[in-house]
Amino acid sequence: MNLAEVCTVSNLMETDETGFFQTLETVGEAMDFKQRAKEIMDVEIAGMEKVRDQIDGGFSTAVEWILDTLKNGGKVVVTGVGKNFHIGQKMVATFNSTGTKAALLHPIEAMHGDFGVVGEKDIVLALSYSGASDELIALLPALKRQGLKIIGMTADATSPLGVESDLILPIAVDKEACPFGMAPTTSTTVTLALGDALAIVLLEARGFKKEDYAKLHPGGAIGRTLLLKVSDVMRTGDRLAKVSSGATVKDAVMAMTGARSGCVAIVDSDETLLGIFTDGDLRRHLMDTPDITNVEIDSVMTANPITLKPEQLAVDLLKIYEEKNIDDLVVVDDAGRIAGTVDIQDLPKLKIL
Repeated sequence: MNLAEVCTVSNLMETDETGFFQTLETVGEAMDFKQRAKEIMDVEIAGMEKVRDQIDGGFSTAVEWILDTLKNGGKVVVTGVGKNFHIGQKMVATFNSTGTKAALLHPIEAMHGDFGVVGEKDIVLALSYSGASDELIALLPALKRQGLKIIGMTADATSPLGVESDLILPIAVDKEACPFGMAPTTSTTVTLALGDALAIVLLEARGFKKEDYAKLHPGGAIGRTLLLKVSDVMRTGDRLAKVSSGATVKDAVMAMTGARSGCVAIVDSDETLLGIFTDGDLRRHLMDTPDITNVEIDSVMTANPITLKPEQLAVDLLKIYEEKNIDDLVVVDDAGRIAGTVDIQDLPKLKIL
């Protein structure tokens, strides 16, 4: 939006008794909100692409420094003011949840006791687009006296932050999405994205696995999904519906009813899985075969169905459910013998869906 367009919108507004602007209905006619939203996102996308193209060897050095810091028992201290403090808060949360120990430090509070969070083995990630935020610059001497390395995320390498930093991760963009060029929008988006890139590269460089991620989320659905194995959620014993090859559909339905299951597994004399039959299959076949209950199960079962192994993680079965849009899965051992079944209706009770 150019200045003329901004003025046009401003002229279509009036002030109420409280001093707040109230938009007139004609504003909607003057602006295509959906198109404007797409234009704003295009500005931010362009900013992301520019910062992506600025990534160079300095990024690799930053990763190596942080890895050394973690190896020596230190952490990443993220600091910034204004909107960057909130961006830093999200960065710290992402770092910690992906195994990179991190802490958030507000520059002002640091001068009044919070500096105690900083350890001599730590490394600092300082956020300031201009590189000239007074509160942040005032903190730098104290950090330098600690002998800490400072990685600055800034758009200006000649700024006070740029000069005092041991390494710079550039975040320069052509313009903010704000029509006045004042509200931090594109600049904070790219800062956050570069922080995400740093966190994920560190995750991969450290060999951080899904199991490690789960351990850091013990109280949520993510942790349960990643820690639980198929063997923990599958139906066995009386809750496992199965019939032998040659049984009738009636036998299969009786087995499903007795186990209160939505599917029945068909096995041979060695318990090797041959196929699966579900209540959905029953409903579909009833339309074409009224006497379906007397039909041999082998002729209507789904042969060679998708199966799981007991040692697989619950996240694997969720992926199959989502991709294949099926409600029931059979679990088999390495020899192909039936070990259990998993019914998607059981998963909400286990709080993993």
